[in-house]
Amino acid sequence: MPKELIQLRDCVMQYGDDVILDHINLYINDKEFLTLLGPSGCGKTTTLRIIGGFLSPTSGDVLFDGTRINDVPPYKRMVNTVFQRYALFPHLNVFENVAFGLRMGETVIGEGNARYKKKIPESEIQKRVLEMLEVVNLKGFEKRSITALSGGQQQRVAIARALVNRPKVLLLDEPLGALDMRLRKDMQIELKRIQQEMEITFIYVTHDQEEALAMSDTVVVMDGGKIQQIGTPEDIYNEPKNAFVADFIGESNIIDGIMRADGVVEIFNRKFQCLDKGFGKDEPVDVVIRPEDIDIVAEDQGQLKGTVTSVTFKGVHYDTIVDFYGFKWLIQTTDFCPEGSRIGIKIDPDGFHVMKKSKYSGMFGDYSSYSEEYDEINDPTLLDQAEEEGTDDEE
Repeated sequence: MPKELIQLRDCVMQYGDDVILDHINLYINDKEFLTLLGPSGCGKTTTLRIIGGFLSPTSGDVLFDGTRINDVPPYKRMVNTVFQRYALFPHLNVFENVAFGLRMGETVIGEGNARYKKKIPESEIQKRVLEMLEVVNLKGFEKRSITALSGGQQQRVAIARALVNRPKVLLLDEPLGALDMRLRKDMQIELKRIQQEMEITFIYVTHDQEEALAMSDTVVVMDGGKIQQIGTPEDIYNEPKNAFVADFIGESNIIDGIMRADGVVEIFNRKFQCLDKGFGKDEPVDVVIRPEDIDIVAEDQGQLKGTVTSVTFKGVHYDTIVDFYGFKWLIQTTDFCPEGSRIGIKIDPDGFHVMKKSKYSGMFGDYSSYSEEYDEINDPTLLDQAEEEGTDDEE
């Protein structure tokens, strides 16, 4: 059973009438890689700064290992931070940058009444710095000037400096933002490796969905100062709670629908089998269909039929935009379909994800231009087929 290390309990951050965080409740486990994910202004960095002690919440409590720490200053928390701008000392070499915090710190010697503090011995500093440089793959770089390092190497120095003091938690605020794409991907792997090797809690802030999915044990999706969903990367992607999460995490086609019965959802006035249950009969819903869950078939074999309006080559697949008489869908496929061609599509029951309506309903996707002409063009026998399959499923 994971041990709960940090808890935010009903935390509010407010400046005048401007609410930055709106009653946040969150717990973070020991040795967990947790990512705060969301667009600019959603409150993720404010949450990180509250955990680090750089801000105090307007109301609510921050607990560390069960103890309230609202009034504990940053330097007394077992937490270190790596920022996007690494704040390394250009006049110090790699070794001295990493050793800086140890030279400023103290260690406790002895036990009970015999305990006292003293400067960390030089031999201990040497040992810990060299060990940490090996962890971040910078062994042999001790005497290298900071200005002679690449961006990725500088970031590793910043991480080593933050970890050498052996914190329980490392906070990372968009640390890969200044790196190019290839280096970002390499460093994602490195950060996950370091976190697992050091066995400490990482709390990571990013607006990059791919980054969050690649590294995290747990993803916290935020918007408007509120937590929209918490879950594993797989849960967040495959089972989004609302239209905002579905749109923000990966590509999505989000459509108005009606849940006619358990396992039967209606879109475009056509009924389809799905795996979702527990909705009210004839309840209005949002339906998410991921681009990679759509199969292109011949027009006369399709459950739905449309016209290709745009094709973009993405290396491993084509981003194909298909106009279903006013509603444009994104399909990701290895099949090339030229612009202007007529196609059909098929979607398996597990390709539909049905969500309850929320304040985000209608904000994503193209609802406005759907035409009733669609009803005349698509095969009405598909409706009867879905009804029959749905009825059999219910039985």
